[in-house]
Amino acid sequence: MTGLRLYKKEKLCSLTAIEQLFSPSAKADGGNNSVMAYPWRAVWRRSPRPDGCTCPRFLISVPKKRLKKAVDRVRMRRVMREAYRLGRVAELAEQPVDIVFIYVADKLTPHTMAQKSVRRILSRIAESLTTKTEE
Repeated sequence: MTGLRLYKKEKLCSLTAIEQLFSPSAKADGGNNSVMAYPWRAVWRRSPRPDGCTCPRFLISVPKKRLKKAVDRVRMRRVMREAYRLGRVAELAEQPVDIVFIYVADKLTPHTMAQKSVRRILSRIAESLTTKTEE
């Protein structure tokens, strides 16, 4: 992908791909992994795609249990989307990975904290992908 914008093919929309991320059989096979960097937790898995696209796809989830007001949930989704947009270029440039970011804090967090956690999460995912490919 060129530029810093978010393209449609970078968004994780497929119900089957989302179900594969959270299915118990994938967890037992070691197919998906979890990374925590407060206030976000990421669940990810390598996903070969038939269309040949090698860019990572992502999904953001802010549970109603954590933030009761819809305005707050939308704000945190926007903050996370912006942090991902700016931080994705360096770490996971051409890796076919599906990532779900789940908000785990009970209060709103500033943009700088979201950026730091995204960088940590993406760097940990990139590290584990390189170690798995070397093995």
